[in-house]
Amino acid sequence: MAVAVSTWAAEPKPFALWPGKAPGETKDLPPEGDTTKPADRPVAGKAVVRLGNVANPTLTVYSPAAEKNTGAAVLVCPGGGYNILAWDLEGTEICAWLNSLGVTGVLVKYRVPRRAGLEKHAAPLQDAQRALGLVRQRAAELGVDPQRIGVLGFSAGGHLAAVLSNQHATRTYEAVDAADAVSCRPDFSVLIYPAYLTIKEKGDAVAPELPVSGTVTPPTFLAMAEDDPIRVETALFYYAALKNAKVPAEMHLYPKGGHGYGLRRTADDVTTWPDRVGDWLKASGWLKPRAP
Repeated sequence: MAVAVSTWAAEPKPFALWPGKAPGETKDLPPEGDTTKPADRPVAGKAVVRLGNVANPTLTVYSPAAEKNTGAAVLVCPGGGYNILAWDLEGTEICAWLNSLGVTGVLVKYRVPRRAGLEKHAAPLQDAQRALGLVRQRAAELGVDPQRIGVLGFSAGGHLAAVLSNQHATRTYEAVDAADAVSCRPDFSVLIYPAYLTIKEKGDAVAPELPVSGTVTPPTFLAMAEDDPIRVETALFYYAALKNAKVPAEMHLYPKGGHGYGLRRTADDVTTWPDRVGDWLKASGWLKPRAP
């Protein structure tokens, strides 16, 4: 990892999350790569990289310019239904935006597609827990404040961010090194058009993997469009659970915009969500100047 750190400022390089195979990986997948097909829709006139067959999860650290660095960092979890990762739309482009705010973007390439016989988020949660612990352990090397590390996720990645925000007390894998002894609790959570937060068939009860608690769940920001095919209720009822538990929360609902827009601006107001997140981060103190 020391070699990777020295090169990130010039050209970010990914490094492996796990020393060897990830936990529970026993079957080989087809080669990792972009699975986008000609019929797949573009977003805001641009194609989307749909990364598939991820067996070797990685982290890539995107650091802001030294003079802008606030010390805050955000773990970025792209969406894709736990089957692929919208790698540029909800990953690399997000890290560039975070850098513009003076925030270190940490892009997680977590395992997809779903593993047979496991909960959809089981392997990705292991990767997310490991990733946040690694960033916190290496905070000094990365120019990051270990008490200002958040998580941001989109769609399925929003669900992953929410699960990490509620399941961080115990690792879901056997510890492999000292990084796994460090807290993997995000200091704040940003969920953009999140999926799977509630169960429609049970009156939109919050999903059991999201045990919201005022002493466990970090401050949370949510944004969603009312015409999202994922159903706006998934965010509404999760927000209600946050408020009932007295977790600081802010939610923005927009009349239209659908799903899967990333931060690519369109005529729909929902695509102004990055401005609202920036306001929330500032007002919450996460972007305070870095201590000398």
